[in-house]
Amino acid sequence: MSLLSSRLRFFVSTQYGSVLRKNTFGLIGGLRRYSTEGEKEVTVRDALNSALDEELAHNEKVFLIGEEVAQYNGAYKVSKGLLEKHGAKRVVDTPITEAGFAGIGVGAAMAGLTPIVEFMTWNFAMQAIDQIINSAAKTHYMSGGTVNSPIVFRGPNGPPTSVGAQHSQCFAAWYSNVPGLKVIAPWSAEDHRGLLKAACRDGNPIIFLESELLYNQKFKLSAKAQSSDFVLPIGKAKVEREGKDVTMVAFSRIVGPTIEAAEKLKEQGIDAEVINLRTIRPLDIDTIIASVKKTNRLVTVEEGWPQSGVGSEIITQVIEYGFDYLDAPPERICGADVPMPYAKNLEDAAMVQVDNIVNAAKRVCFRQK
Repeated sequence: MSLLSSRLRFFVSTQYGSVLRKNTFGLIGGLRRYSTEGEKEVTVRDALNSALDEELAHNEKVFLIGEEVAQYNGAYKVSKGLLEKHGAKRVVDTPITEAGFAGIGVGAAMAGLTPIVEFMTWNFAMQAIDQIINSAAKTHYMSGGTVNSPIVFRGPNGPPTSVGAQHSQCFAAWYSNVPGLKVIAPWSAEDHRGLLKAACRDGNPIIFLESELLYNQKFKLSAKAQSSDFVLPIGKAKVEREGKDVTMVAFSRIVGPTIEAAEKLKEQGIDAEVINLRTIRPLDIDTIIASVKKTNRLVTVEEGWPQSGVGSEIITQVIEYGFDYLDAPPERICGADVPMPYAKNLEDAAMVQVDNIVNAAKRVCFRQK
C-alpha cells in the first residue's frame, strides 16, 4: 500500500450545497463517455467509475471518501478522474484508519449527506464493523425512524488470488445477518452500474460487495444501461440462463463459473437454470422458489465458507416455503472450510471450481454418486 498523499478533510456544512453541477457526460479526467446509440463492451471497473461519476453529478450531497480514492485515482482505479472532475470536497483521501473514516461517513449520513465509503478491501472493514453495524444499521430503528443513515460502503470482497488467509474472505453472509443493512453482490457490468446507482439513491445503509477479480472483466452494456437514469431494483434476482432440470443459485464473481458449469452440463443432457442473486439482503426468495417449482432440484454456489453461509439460508427458506417441490436433497458448493492457503495449488483446491458445480448438479439429478 502506498503512502496516502492527503489529509482527511470532512465537510458537513452547507459548502456542499454550493458545489457546481458539472456535465455528467464528456471525457473529463479519463472518465468514459457513454452514449445511448447501442450496446458497448465495458469492464466492471469502468461501469463502477461511470456510476460514481453520474451520482456525484446527480446529487450534490453525494461524496466519496476512503484511502487513496482521490489523488491516486483509487487503489483499483475505480475512482479514476473523479477528483479532477468533482473536486476535493467531493472526493476525499483519508488516512489509513477504517474505523475513523467509516465513522465520519456515518456521521455525515446522519447529518443529511450521502457518503460513499470505499474500503480498499472488505477485510479491512473489520476495523470499522462497530460503525457499520451498531451505528449505521441500527440508528434508524433505535431513533424511532427520526434519524436516517443514507450511506454506501463499497470495495472488493471475497478471495482474489495469492494474498493469504487474512485477505481472502467473503463477507456476504456476515453482513446479511444484520437487520437494517441491505447487502448487494453484483456480477456483470450492468449489475455493478445499475445497483451502485440504486444504492446511492436508496436512503438506507448499503453494503456493496465487489470482486477484485471482476474489475478487469468485460461485459456487454446495453444502450438502456448506459443512460444516466438507469438503475436496477435492489432485492430482485435475475435469471441469467433458463433451464428445466436443476436450479443453480450464485452471486458475485461465481455467477460466471456457474454459467460455465451449466454449459458443460448441457453437453451431458442436463438443462440447468442459473439465477444471479444480485442482492443478498433482501433475498429474492420468490424467484428461487419459482425456479425450484419448475426444476425440483437446487444447488447453491458461493465463495464463502459453508457454515451459516448464504447457501444455507437459501436452502432453509426453500425447505420452509417449497419443500414439496424438491425431488432431491439440495446441495451447497462453497469455498473450503479452512483459512485460505497461500500456496497456489492449495489455494486452487480451496476455491470453488467449475467441476465442483458440475458434479453437484449431477448428484442432485442422480447422474453421479
